[in-house]
Amino acid sequence: MTEFWLISAPGEKTCQQTWDKMMAATTRTNNLSTNHKFSIPDLKVGTLDVLVGLSDELAKLDSFVESVVKKVAQYMADVLEDSRDKVQENLLANGVDLVTYITRFQWDMAKYPIKQSLKNISEIISKQVTQIDNDLKTRASAYNNLKGNLQNLERKNAGSLLTRSLADIVKKEDFVLDSEYLITLLVVVPKTAYTDWQKTYETLAEMVVPRSSNLLFEDNDSGLFSVTLFRKAIDDFKHKARENKFTVRDFQYNEEEMKADKEEMTRLSTDKKKQFVSEMNTGIFPSVCFYVCFNQKTASYSQQQSENGPLVRWLKVNFSEAFIAWIHIKALRVFVESVLRYGLPVNFQAMLLQPNKKTMKKLREVLNDLYKHLDSSAAAIIDSAMDIPGLNLSQQEYYPYVYYKIDCNLLDFKV
Repeated sequence: MTEFWLISAPGEKTCQQTWDKMMAATTRTNNLSTNHKFSIPDLKVGTLDVLVGLSDELAKLDSFVESVVKKVAQYMADVLEDSRDKVQENLLANGVDLVTYITRFQWDMAKYPIKQSLKNISEIISKQVTQIDNDLKTRASAYNNLKGNLQNLERKNAGSLLTRSLADIVKKEDFVLDSEYLITLLVVVPKTAYTDWQKTYETLAEMVVPRSSNLLFEDNDSGLFSVTLFRKAIDDFKHKARENKFTVRDFQYNEEEMKADKEEMTRLSTDKKKQFVSEMNTGIFPSVCFYVCFNQKTASYSQQQSENGPLVRWLKVNFSEAFIAWIHIKALRVFVESVLRYGLPVNFQAMLLQPNKKTMKKLREVLNDLYKHLDSSAAAIIDSAMDIPGLNLSQQEYYPYVYYKIDCNLLDFKV
């Protein structure tokens, strides 16, 4: 399971005795959970008023940071597309998998100095994660625009002859060029109407050059035919063609533009693959990103070197930062709530339990029996709740011990 219960209980004569008691109750005879000590440093307590106010603020901050962690994780899954099975190995915290990071948690003194007040530490985390959230919105918007434009360009080179780009189909010799009087049109004809086309195209308008039609390309449904006529007959020809269910494509042969389009698609196809492919041996992503610039005629994409590397690298780094911040918020909440519940001097043991899925209800009952003396009213509520079929205990419910859930299943799909 990827679910953890972060709890605390007041120290007995020593905190080690609190730990031993919990271990005896949950593992020695019934193997209800896998347990780890959760190390929280000696933080500045402050006044009671500050702690009460901070408790509410940390609850809101916890929800916000969790939402950002999940957004970054989900966006990485969306960006990697066909490599979704590789997503989990990129969701790391401080270079290790999430379970390892949580079970071996150590407070980051450099990022969150314990000489600072609890409120200052929470504000540092809030500013840090808010910046990640804002940056994600900006990068996501830019990436989505890029992805949309790439897809539009790709669609132009696929699909039916009625809509797709013709640049990779036609050749210079298919056209009458640089003529003051003549022009070559391209017409999409359903395969079922080939015979009708050959019989009628010369009579669809006056001044159609006899025997000028050639089949240039076919797909499953239609064929692309060329036909040459005098310029003054274009409108009449298009009108008659439409009546006969022949579609004249709006296309002018421009060798330079067509060459540029072909090169653009080749480069985009290559660059799109490079952007998110990791170097499996090093774990490093190619430092390539893309920006979109538009001119009057066509969308032009340019490749630039990015100071921060590609989007996946940014997601990987900032997922780690956000997740680490989230677990520090959990640690802060345990500390604040333990002081409020158990009083001063600070004397509690924080413990991380990884429940076994089949014995979660039993584990909750064991913990309730073990700690019901801490708050008899809460224990009574839990007892009554457990007697009601179908009632699921939620993270917001009150237990006689300090409790917060950490769920490492951060994605909407199973990876």
